[in-house]
Amino acid sequence: MPVPKRKTSKRRRDQRSANKGIKPQIFTACSHCQEPINPHTVCMNCGHYKGKKIMVTKKERSAKRGQERQAVAQKLQAKYAQQEQKQTAENK
Repeated sequence: MPVPKRKTSKRRRDQRSANKGIKPQIFTACSHCQEPINPHTVCMNCGHYKGKKIMVTKKERSAKRGQERQAVAQKLQAKYAQQEQKQTAENK
């Protein structure tokens, strides 16, 4: 009967069973937008968890930021328009 010439190292021994615990990842559908997500996690697309809105998504933050910037720009335009009107009134 053949006998091994050298001792099998711990690394080589443990590599044989290293991949036995790997299982395929399970996905579920978001209850709000039907986007595939991992179970028990907040949907990164819509921010819902178990049918409730939990977090603000990146899309919503950028939309809100854009609205705030437009409001600031409108205020500045109105301010500059008033200053120009005052200057034209003073020059006349």
